Amino acid sequence: MNEEVKVRIQDDLYEAVNGEWLKTAEIPADRPTTGGFADLDQGVEKLLMADFKAFSNGEKTTDIKEIEPAVELYKKVLDTDRRNAEGLEPALKALKKIKALKTVDDLNKNAYKLSMLGMELPLQFGVEADMKDARVNSFVVLGPSTILPDTSYYEEGNAAGKQLLEVYKEMAKQVLAYTPLSKRDQKVFLEDTLAFDQLVATKVKSQLEWAEYTKCYNPMSLDEVSEFVKPFDLKGFLQTQYKDKLPETIIVYDPKAIKEMNGYFNIDTFSLYAHWAYVQFLVKSTAYLSTDLATLGKTFRRTLMGIQSDPTIEKQAYQLVGRVFSEPVGVYYGRTYFGEEAKKDVVKLVKNIIATYKRRVKKNTFLEEQTKEKAILKLNKIVIKMGYPNSVNKVYKKMTVSKDDSLFDAMQKINAVLAKDNLDKLYKPVDRKEWAMPGHLVNACYNPSSNDITFPAAILQKPFYSINQTPSQNLGGIGAVIGHEISHAFDNNGAQFDENGNLVNWWTEKDYSEFQKLTQAMIEQFDGIEYCGGKVNGKLVVSENIADNGGVAVTLEIMKRTPNKNYEEYFTNWAKVWCMKAKEQYILYLLSNDVHSPAKLRANIPPRNFSEWYKTFGVTKKDKMYIPKDKRIIIW
Repeated sequence: MNEEVKVRIQDDLYEAVNGEWLKTAEIPADRPTTGGFADLDQGVEKLLMADFKAFSNGEKTTDIKEIEPAVELYKKVLDTDRRNAEGLEPALKALKKIKALKTVDDLNKNAYKLSMLGMELPLQFGVEADMKDARVNSFVVLGPSTILPDTSYYEEGNAAGKQLLEVYKEMAKQVLAYTPLSKRDQKVFLEDTLAFDQLVATKVKSQLEWAEYTKCYNPMSLDEVSEFVKPFDLKGFLQTQYKDKLPETIIVYDPKAIKEMNGYFNIDTFSLYAHWAYVQFLVKSTAYLSTDLATLGKTFRRTLMGIQSDPTIEKQAYQLVGRVFSEPVGVYYGRTYFGEEAKKDVVKLVKNIIATYKRRVKKNTFLEEQTKEKAILKLNKIVIKMGYPNSVNKVYKKMTVSKDDSLFDAMQKINAVLAKDNLDKLYKPVDRKEWAMPGHLVNACYNPSSNDITFPAAILQKPFYSINQTPSQNLGGIGAVIGHEISHAFDNNGAQFDENGNLVNWWTEKDYSEFQKLTQAMIEQFDGIEYCGGKVNGKLVVSENIADNGGVAVTLEIMKRTPNKNYEEYFTNWAKVWCMKAKEQYILYLLSNDVHSPAKLRANIPPRNFSEWYKTFGVTKKDKMYIPKDKRIIIW
């Protein structure tokens, strides 16, 4: 009998560390992945599901008042008897209003009210911090959404896109059969929906274009944008919200979609748009209607992600409140399960990493002194948001849930509050105390517009972090993640923002040119790698790869002065962090849409750029985890 050959760490770090687990790990039927982030998320979910069950039964209470409406919403999801008895009925009133739109004038008269109900307009809009002056808010516009997750899915020869459109078509057809529409109208509405979607897909940005988010900053006058989007009455819409105080400047996030809006929305295509708006609203609403409709409405997502079945109704209830009441739930999780000792320890680590980053910048070989000074100033001003916020955002006080309302009506009212709250921010200063992520989310982020880093309480668990792990393990886990987020301040996008979060060039021409060369090298290091039947797009994932590279660089620097350091523990825990088993459909979806490289490549490629990797495991030219010295990249 042949013994199975064990994968050598010198040939494949990821497989050597995670291989045995990957062989036996089973992906839950209701999820696209397991391992790493997903396992921690499931653990958090299990804890909070038990708590919400106890809240709903009156067995447990909390002094966080905003949890009360969350519990009421939770109960509405679980009340399947009521939901099934009501069927489509709760949505019929809104659907009737959308169906009544016969002309562009009808839309313009009702656009504001219908958008508050959740109907998609021919353009999307919102209020965001202004990229050039992060103290103030700006009104932003972009094109409508597409049915498929990216414009690349619509390209000729894309078999996945063709298959997914067929899945959507069949799903929408079955959902439309529940409506009062005649069979002929059902057929016409669906055909028009697909036709409008095809028009939109030729005008809106691809995920690759969205990845360069600094290119979203395209200020135009209100008059200019209003002219482009005719016959839609943008000024009329804005007057309903802002009366006579209209924004003089609009930030156009997707210039082609707005400048060429007539290519998909005009008097001749209005019926296509109206039918698309009806069908899209209907499909989106299924999540809050009967269980049959809810299951049917998730068909497209299940296919896209490779998910076998929907979560249990208890999970669905928790997942909805965890998303809708994210900050109150995150604060509750943080206060209940996150220790102050851990918080102090990780904040100390963050400060150590920032200090080390500053030393590395000072020693940097491609930057001139004036650029180094600006980079250090930016590091000095980074705001650390650790665990969870001290208080819940005021908007949640407005999100009440009436016992008499159906689940659908409750969600409509909540969404209207959130939409109105966003629009109301336009003439208010940017609130830099707002958190980008809730405490129960297993993730972390950097916000270039506020120059802050957020580490929710939920990510501060093994393998990322534990007081009981060695310093080497924690540096290879949460340390590298912290370094990663700080590095986003200096990736291809973040490097264009200053210490106050303003989009401004603080580089010398020579320095930025050198940085762009290194960025291009990083693109090439990943570009075209074959993975799970697809290929990595180096340009799409470059910002995250720069961040991974920086995270490893700064923590390896700290390792040098760490007592009892163990590089094997460092690299092994780095590989454990990225351990993930995923459905093939989901991996292919990520390759087209995600700005992160596949987990295995994140584990295997960054270490190969550093001499410590080669010294620790004696990696030579004969080994697969070897990169020639002239191909190794260290940016920060």
